[in-house]
Amino acid sequence: MKLIVTFSRKRGREPVIAQVVRDTGVLINVERAQIDSHEGEALIEVPDEACQLVRERMEALGATTRRLDRTILFDRNECVDCGACISICPQEVFSFDEAWRLTVDESRCVLCGKCVLACPHHALSLQL
Repeated sequence: MKLIVTFSRKRGREPVIAQVVRDTGVLINVERAQIDSHEGEALIEVPDEACQLVRERMEALGATTRRLDRTILFDRNECVDCGACISICPQEVFSFDEAWRLTVDESRCVLCGKCVLACPHHALSLQL
């Protein structure tokens, strides 16, 4: 399960993700993070069965969490199977099937947005 975790330095300087791993024993994969001196946001992946436990512990430490059920939205009707998204994606979310039609593996998406900018037909958007 993917979660967006947002935290503010105003609430403290504790390492929230490390604290949650230590407290729960759940391994957390940080897929993307943007952190500055005032606030931070991270896209993390946790096992489905531990999602609620991780969310509760993070919120107890002052972070806010939002569960992502979808990452990249793909409009098949707009797609012309040009492959522009394939070449730009750092996570190999996109590929062609045997019939040279675009396929999407949402589970690999880290919400970088590069594919959205590269798509000439606006067939892709991020679920934020």
